[in-house]
Amino acid sequence: MEESKAYVEHTGRAVEDNRFSHMMAITLDPRSAYKRGVIRCITSREGNVAEEGYIDRSELYTVSGDTLEHFTVGERLQIKNEKEIIEQLSRKGLDYLGLEDPDIWIDENIGLTHLYFTIPFISKDKDEQLSQIHLGHAVGKDLDSLEMTLPALQADLSGKNTAKEASIAPLNNRGIRYNLFESSSIKNKISYSTVRIGIAEDMNKPWQFGKTIFHPKEHTIAWAGGHASPGPLFSREFIDVGEGRLVGIMNGREANQQIGDKITYGMFSVGLCIYDYENGKIDWVSPKPLIIDSQARSITFASQLVEVKGGEAVLYAHVDDSFVRAYTLRVEGLKALLP
Repeated sequence: MEESKAYVEHTGRAVEDNRFSHMMAITLDPRSAYKRGVIRCITSREGNVAEEGYIDRSELYTVSGDTLEHFTVGERLQIKNEKEIIEQLSRKGLDYLGLEDPDIWIDENIGLTHLYFTIPFISKDKDEQLSQIHLGHAVGKDLDSLEMTLPALQADLSGKNTAKEASIAPLNNRGIRYNLFESSSIKNKISYSTVRIGIAEDMNKPWQFGKTIFHPKEHTIAWAGGHASPGPLFSREFIDVGEGRLVGIMNGREANQQIGDKITYGMFSVGLCIYDYENGKIDWVSPKPLIIDSQARSITFASQLVEVKGGEAVLYAHVDDSFVRAYTLRVEGLKALLP
């Protein structure tokens, strides 16, 4: 068990199922007291997750558990209108890989369940700039009555506006949500993952692509020097850093390394940030990562946060895109890391 003042790594795996060798990206439904949710299950994998060019094919499944420690996988998630929307988004020369990376958000005002997920279409010619990665969306009264809509953020034909990994922000004083999402950028033939704003005036309608607010190339933060992706946000009740700002999780990866003909990825780890959701700005990113899993060879990537009593929270991350681990975070330890 890995221990620090800020977190404790749980032993074992948080999700188990003999049908799948690789499971990742768990998201949990707060209306079930976080006892039910959705997970991404890998149905086939080609290549090595530590090297550029690997391909995962995925499906979304339900998960359930009696505690926050352990979950089991249920049936494949049924989403009405899924086939029709996927067919509408399909393009010649693109290969659809299946739904990925789910995130649940509950609209407390009207009681609807929103599910966001990645809809990846990659170029059959392996031209990254031709791939289209959409931030998909489904909505219903609960997880059993979801219907897919057009994407919350739909990639353009040029491949420049890609979208995945949603992090839902609170309403600002203007009644708008400056949500966070992972996008992409190519500079000097090098690919980066960036954090961008998704402007949502109505969560039941598509968002607008906003500005990039964190680009790894524009900073000297080694642990997020190649790729960055937004994670869940803590509530202000858990950690208070002032009006209009929240502490959040950021996933970051070291810069890629060219080794012969292969591009090898650096370590993906979990860090902290402070997000100004009033103005859509990241004010601070931790100079060092918070969590690198004790078994990780390449990836520790956080997807779900559950605040519990006693100044603690449970964070779920997937390790090497293969299994889900839980970590207990301690608020006092986290505060000591903030500026």
